[in-house]
Amino acid sequence: ALSLPHLSDQMSTQVPSRMKALRVDHVGGPEVLKLEDIPVPQPQDHEVLIKVEWTGTNYFDTYKRSGLYPAQLPMTLGTDAVGIVVTLPRVQMVATSLPPLKIGQRVLTCESAAFAEYMVAPWWQVAPLPDDIDPKSAVAMATSLFTAMYLVRESYQVKKGDWVLVRAAAGGVGLFLCQLCRYYGAHVIGTTSSETKVAIVRAHGAEHVLLTSNTSAENIEAVHRLTGNGVHVVYDGIGEATWEEDFQIVRPKGTIVSFGNASGPVLPFAPLKLSPKALKVTRPTLGPFIAEPEDFARYATEIFDLVKQGAIKTSIHKVYPFTVEGVAQSQLDITSRNTTGKLVIHVSN
Repeated sequence: ALSLPHLSDQMSTQVPSRMKALRVDHVGGPEVLKLEDIPVPQPQDHEVLIKVEWTGTNYFDTYKRSGLYPAQLPMTLGTDAVGIVVTLPRVQMVATSLPPLKIGQRVLTCESAAFAEYMVAPWWQVAPLPDDIDPKSAVAMATSLFTAMYLVRESYQVKKGDWVLVRAAAGGVGLFLCQLCRYYGAHVIGTTSSETKVAIVRAHGAEHVLLTSNTSAENIEAVHRLTGNGVHVVYDGIGEATWEEDFQIVRPKGTIVSFGNASGPVLPFAPLKLSPKALKVTRPTLGPFIAEPEDFARYATEIFDLVKQGAIKTSIHKVYPFTVEGVAQSQLDITSRNTTGKLVIHVSN
């Protein structure tokens, strides 16, 4: 890789000195959200300034807002965006595997502080968006599809013939997990909270769908009846409420991937709990899987290719306005368990 100077003063538009941003200065429910007028961030030498067009609602933001994930306050929320590059890094690392960035280019990023009219991101955490993928669909893929990709490729490598159980299968990450697991040849069992969501879960790749309104014993029995011996892996973004059941539905030598806390975090447990069935448990999060430039670029390329092939489709639950009321409602909706697919926020044209 080389270090090359860039014409950083070039901008696609005149950048204002101030902007609107959705922020919190103390932890709590959606009522702590504030739309504030703050300075536009000044990019460091390695960063790109992006004019945000679209962003998404993710559980991660509700964890930070509520204090479950400690964060420095005050802070701007938001964990992914699609927007336009308005300034380039002053020094950009150039490698053959990474596409060069241009002023005026539409890009996708999974960086934080995206609930704002402008945001900064390290140049290696920014992926140029192919012209044939529309911005609204792209932001629906961002954090959710990157998450689903590392879950099926690295947390547990899904193989042809595997039995996989996906919890909250109708959610943003869940629908992508169902599609990816089917793409890699696995048998998918999805769980969802209501009859009204069964059709969309099936349409996105699940062969079997279990309702969480059933008793735990009924669903455990159904999994063993379908699989013979339990699933090879369970992808659980629910957390505490489903943790004990995970141990009942996974087969000996199987894997529990606990990647979310929708019902609250999993309580501490003794490693000996894994011993009777020789189980593996992992608690991943997206950051480390895309921290290196090569990893982010590889996942972005694979994701765009899958979408262009038609192997992955996006499902958008609703578009919300970039207002306190709009963002608060999106966070209430995502935690209500009454949504399917991705919740997106339209920041600017």
